[in-house]
Amino acid sequence: MSIQADKIIAVRTSKTIYRDKDSVIKVFDEDYSKSEVLNEALNQARAEETGLTIPKILEVMKVDGKWAIRSEYIAGKTLQQLMDEHPEKYDEYLNLFVDLQIDVHTKKSPLLVKLKDKLERKISSTDFDATTRYELHERLEGMPKHKKVCHGDFNPSNIIITEDNKAYILDWSHATQGNASADVARTYLLFCLNKGKETADKYLDLFCKKTDTAKQYVLKWLPIVAAAQSADGTEKEREALSSWVNVVDFE
Repeated sequence: MSIQADKIIAVRTSKTIYRDKDSVIKVFDEDYSKSEVLNEALNQARAEETGLTIPKILEVMKVDGKWAIRSEYIAGKTLQQLMDEHPEKYDEYLNLFVDLQIDVHTKKSPLLVKLKDKLERKISSTDFDATTRYELHERLEGMPKHKKVCHGDFNPSNIIITEDNKAYILDWSHATQGNASADVARTYLLFCLNKGKETADKYLDLFCKKTDTAKQYVLKWLPIVAAAQSADGTEKEREALSSWVNVVDFE
């Protein structure tokens, strides 16, 4: 199967996304791991089974010799686009964003990878010195262990709002089961990196208020999540994320 270049709707690191009538095809680079492609498809299928509103996966296939995933096409705008186009409605959109994330955390999917295991592997693969890695592993081991669905990359660009105001959550490649506050810490860091600390704090304050979660508890996850994320980030992101690890006073 081949795809026309004029059908490209997005280009991401290691993948290109195409529109094909009523479906979307995510085509991965030739050197992308087959197991990672299949794992992403499996994550999306498991997220579907929780009852969350997400695009349904249709098939895994090959396009021009490259692995690809076909899913439903959802017409609409991302929540980030709406936030940018209607700044006067930002608080309304942020409320919706937090409500959607809270809903994700009410779900369970016992066969998803455990977030704790993933964080341990990521921390072990970083360039931090042995002492820092040890302290991070110790802190992770001491954190409460839950089994809630965690999206892993929850940000306004991964939410599509349709014309009839239905919200679809996209990109389940990083989905795990674990502690929701770790997932919130990840979103907080994404806001910090892309929108600034003031926006990140506004998000975190709202989440903590809605869920009656202590802000300090979420912040305890920051060095762990920042270190894990630095294993995959760009050089600029790694520098910023490292600062979240290095400023922590380990006890």
